[in-house]
Amino acid sequence: MRPPFRFPEDLITLQRAWQQTYAELAQTPAGTTVLRRRLITLSGALCAHPYWAASADRRTSGVELRRAARASVPVEEEAAA
Repeated sequence: MRPPFRFPEDLITLQRAWQQTYAELAQTPAGTTVLRRRLITLSGALCAHPYWAASADRRTSGVELRRAARASVPVEEEAAA
């Protein structure tokens, strides 16, 4: 069994923001320029985060990061969604 991934809180926060923006973009039929730009900015910040320089297996880590971000969503945000 592999040890669990430990991500910095700022990386999880970035991933959570990316997932929220993606969900908003999927729900918005028009006027998506602001959301698309935010998604591009967040994608760049995620890819350039210093954590990835030390990560041995980025593909697996990326999947685990998305899972960790989903699991760390506060209860108030889940109720609003």
